[in-house]
Amino acid sequence: MEKQLSGSESLRIITEMISNAKRETAGDGGFQMLLWGWVIALCNFGHYILFNLGYEYPYIVWLLVVPAAFISFWKGMQLSRKARVKSHISDVINQLWITVFVGIIIILAFMPIISFNQNPIILILAGIGMFVTGALIKAKIVKGGGLLLLVAAVISFMLPVSEQYLLSGFAILLGYLAPGYYLKKQYRERV
Repeated sequence: MEKQLSGSESLRIITEMISNAKRETAGDGGFQMLLWGWVIALCNFGHYILFNLGYEYPYIVWLLVVPAAFISFWKGMQLSRKARVKSHISDVINQLWITVFVGIIIILAFMPIISFNQNPIILILAGIGMFVTGALIKAKIVKGGGLLLLVAAVISFMLPVSEQYLLSGFAILLGYLAPGYYLKKQYRERV
């Protein structure tokens, strides 16, 4: 015969399930934020330095994104298979970042039309992604990273394209890496 649960036992179980789902959603210790934070920051700084040194093809550093995309996809698939708890929040976050990625690809395809002012628009998309992710996993620092990226986007619109790379590099360091290291620290404390 099944045991009837009291109201407090039911609430405790539900609360524990929500907590487990939240931990699983943020559970890779910020791997994706750290990967993309470092790659995009390095690419922005590299582009800025090569451009200012007069190198003819400063955008060559952006080829680092190709292996990063493969690593990100591989790690995402690996984590998805190992996840003990599959939550709606995880699915929403995955769909959000896929949409952000597609938006960035569209922006990059039309760079000549937008006079190569892609950095502020990409910062807006990344800021939205970070803010919504932070809201879903209830991590204020991740939401703060998103807001920082949005502020950087506004400032970036006022800068020459060549200077946008420098600002974007710093914005990514603070908007992606600080939250990523925070999530990594939280993950280590949970494990």
